Amino acid sequence: MPTPARLSHRRARLYEVVRTAHLERARELAPASIVYRRRRYDFDPSVAPGVELVQAEPMAAARLLVRSGVTALEVNEPLQLSTAIATLSTLIALDLRARLRGTRPLVVTYAIENLDPMSARPARLRSRVKLRAQRWAAGRVWRRFDRIVYGTTGARDLHARVLPARRDLESTVIEALPAPMPERSDIVRNPLQVVFLGALVERKGFPLLVEAWSTVLQREPRASLVILGSGELEPAATALSDRHPSVTFHRDPARSVIFDTLAASRTLVLPSQPRPDWREQVGLPIVEGLAAGCLVVTTTETGVAGWLDEHGHRVIEPGDDAVALAEALLATLASTRTPENVLADLPARDGRLAADTWLFRDAGGDR
Repeated sequence: MPTPARLSHRRARLYEVVRTAHLERARELAPASIVYRRRRYDFDPSVAPGVELVQAEPMAAARLLVRSGVTALEVNEPLQLSTAIATLSTLIALDLRARLRGTRPLVVTYAIENLDPMSARPARLRSRVKLRAQRWAAGRVWRRFDRIVYGTTGARDLHARVLPARRDLESTVIEALPAPMPERSDIVRNPLQVVFLGALVERKGFPLLVEAWSTVLQREPRASLVILGSGELEPAATALSDRHPSVTFHRDPARSVIFDTLAASRTLVLPSQPRPDWREQVGLPIVEGLAAGCLVVTTTETGVAGWLDEHGHRVIEPGDDAVALAEALLATLASTRTPENVLADLPARDGRLAADTWLFRDAGGDR
């Protein structure tokens, strides 16, 4: 689709990547235009109607935002270094417009990064030069923010450690926890069903789950596993489902299938593993599993690991073996905690929605 001449809303969100969760959330927030560069693998176009969604490369996005007279803008967090230069270019353009027209836009961000990107040491000279430029741009972007919400205490502590202190920056922590989903009277929960939801890749711990499942079945033969996702390890998912009748694999399922499966499951498993350039920030599958009343099995990589551990979920170390993962899964299947107990621990309002309200308070609305 061609880039429009102007946006419909005074409030906008500038994202590098857009996913289905962004669109679902947009329906619950004050109207805003979403300008993005690319779609994530889990993008569902059926959710897009009704949301102003504009795909544009960085320079085109900057021109569009300047022409549209945006008065409040959310951008990617500063420690997402891959977007820092493009974000800075847009903010400079908006500030130049402000000098001419006297309307400086409010700039806000939501931060959940918990891996320090500033400490990387690339081997290639070209990569080092690029990283140096990104770090410089991130520092400039950081100085331009008016407000920031940290979705985890880990993200707050990381930003305080690697970026300059700013007394004039409005900030707060609002845990990235969901509100309970409405009860599903049309679905019966299987107390022995485990669900893996997410990308079928090594960093999400999928190979560890494949290895652990035989141990789970040895101890609890009635257990079942539903795999929801897509990725390079799809052949492993198919092989596991062929080998064990207890395993069902749905490749790249519709959102309705995801929500139905979560509502029917006892446990959500996401054993994320660290990589030199990646760490699980929160994990959307964890958020959606909690909202559906699932117990969670994950690793200390997620930014909400402390909260999960304190509220009866199972958190293992990322270096633990398949036996440790199997033990954690079996513990949740045998747990006396009910879905109602899980839901009772959650906030009344979704943390990301509460963060958005805090960020854009008094920011004005549409034209």
